[in-house]
Amino acid sequence: MEQGETAQYRRHISLEGFGIEKQQQLKKSSVLVVGAGGLGCSVLQYLVAAGVGKIGIVDDDRVEISNLQRQVLFSHDDQGELKAEIAAKKLARMNPFIDLTSHPKRLDRDNCRSLLEDYDLVVDGTDNFSSRYLINDACVLFNKPLVHGSINQFEGMVSVFNFNGGPTYRCLFPQQPDPSSIPSCAEAGVLGVLPGIIGCLQALEAIKVLTGLGEPLSGKVLLYNALNQSNRTLNLKVIQEHRTITTLPTPIESCTEQDQIISHMNANQEISEHELHQMMIADNKLQILDVREDWERQQAHIKSSIHQPLNNLLSGNIKLSSLGLDPNKNLVIYCKAGVRSKLACQALEPLGFSLLFNLSNGMDGWIKEFPELTV
Repeated sequence: MEQGETAQYRRHISLEGFGIEKQQQLKKSSVLVVGAGGLGCSVLQYLVAAGVGKIGIVDDDRVEISNLQRQVLFSHDDQGELKAEIAAKKLARMNPFIDLTSHPKRLDRDNCRSLLEDYDLVVDGTDNFSSRYLINDACVLFNKPLVHGSINQFEGMVSVFNFNGGPTYRCLFPQQPDPSSIPSCAEAGVLGVLPGIIGCLQALEAIKVLTGLGEPLSGKVLLYNALNQSNRTLNLKVIQEHRTITTLPTPIESCTEQDQIISHMNANQEISEHELHQMMIADNKLQILDVREDWERQQAHIKSSIHQPLNNLLSGNIKLSSLGLDPNKNLVIYCKAGVRSKLACQALEPLGFSLLFNLSNGMDGWIKEFPELTV
């Protein structure tokens, strides 16, 4: 390690439990960051500053003025320029001791192998489901650990997938949802500092995986809420069938013509707001469970639903019989946007609940379609 490097990384080297050994591990490591948007800008700055020896940046997008509210690597002067190239140029000035390569292209089925094969780890900073499923499947197929991050309005999620036989992204979300059912960042909006927070957490997880520091978020999903500064870490189990990938997926640009959108995860079926409405009409014994927090339920909830926060269910301290839940009857579970409710389905299935339905778009989707059935 050069003298200048030693000076630049002095705070790492003097850190007990990190030191020169882990700094050298970072120098020998390589990371491919897919997406140089809000998440990617934050991830890249901290991995570059930390001294990861080789970093690749994949993004075919160009800088727009609407990016500047959250993509802090860019400025007004960068409008119209390729994000990957501008990012690499600016990051090189932060740390001249590392190798930065820009790949101003979109990751796809044809190029993902050649892009991934030169790197030890992949960080997903993309903002669409087609890319997330492709990245996940490629990492499984080519045996690369994956640090995932995603954001929505005021909330974010971080996890480490495909690490040492751990769960993959498909263990959490087996099938790609209909893109038309989920608002984009432009449609839904996002708090500008949120991708910075989630991106920093992704950079931290990447450093932990590369150096063996601490305990990575493998088999765990960290959920962050910016409005109340709360964190929840949920357990995620391995589903072995999702660790076997033989071909890469074809991107789904529109799912409206595809039957697999109403898909199954074991016995857990994804349903839309309209399908729940039909079930409420047809089944007078239908059970509906809200697994959001108390404050969320106070704002609005589905009529006739019962309530138990997800953490209480996962703790095992709640007797399900006390909630009046019958494992032999249909049970629809919902949260804000379908993530926590899916985890609740996973938790209840081993307890004998075989008629489980997850409201894919959660309360966000329901209240838009059926405000008259919302309390």
